Amino acid sequence: MNFVPRRCLAVPYLRFCSLPLRVFAGQSLQIIFQLLTMMLHREGYGLVFKTFLALALLHAIFYYLYPTVLWGLVPVSLVVLALVLQFFRNPTRTIEVADDGTIYAPCDGKIVVIEETVETEYFKDKRLQISIFMSPLNVHVNRNPIGGVIKYFKYHAGLYLVAWHPKSSTENERTSIVIGNDRGEILLRQIAGAVARRIICYIKQDETVQQGSELGFIKFGSRVDLFLPLNAQVQVKINDIAKGNKTIIAKF
Repeated sequence: MNFVPRRCLAVPYLRFCSLPLRVFAGQSLQIIFQLLTMMLHREGYGLVFKTFLALALLHAIFYYLYPTVLWGLVPVSLVVLALVLQFFRNPTRTIEVADDGTIYAPCDGKIVVIEETVETEYFKDKRLQISIFMSPLNVHVNRNPIGGVIKYFKYHAGLYLVAWHPKSSTENERTSIVIGNDRGEILLRQIAGAVARRIICYIKQDETVQQGSELGFIKFGSRVDLFLPLNAQVQVKINDIAKGNKTIIAKF
């Protein structure tokens, strides 16, 4: 009887087990390339790269130590990678008709507050507050709801209460921005939540911004508050789903 060394028998088996690793690498690189060139926000480049390296390392370890379970690891890894990629997606959103008197949604999310309140930081009088809750599944890009000049800009360190907590608007980490034009001024507040603990803002005080241009980014969702003049004509209602640069929030 011919004797076949175990090492020779292992070669085709290892080649078979390496297929999931090649599948994962090939599909992941294809997804990453498509999103990088089409709709991935720059804030996600670093995390996406680190996630891919970590998953690739994990597959390499399983390839050498537990080759029989590689096939089960591939779909799990692709799901993890897909979740990270969707967090940082940046779909193209253009405003069809630019209008200084139209206030577009600054982000994607659900309308959770429409009420009259006293804004104590800048206006120090009664304003109409409209709040948009951004879940981790929403697009996290923030856009300028109107065009104009940045009249006020201030970052506040703070707590990380859940975004729907009544005190999150005044006690959480947040950035307050006032944009003014010939029609009036509005205050926009980026608010960090329990999950989102990093607010990014690209604008500076006295800068002139275009309606619909990028204002900033809140990682993994949270909330954006708008404080409008009391005579603003609200175009949305509670529980409406808003889309940045597409949904008209109000007119003034």
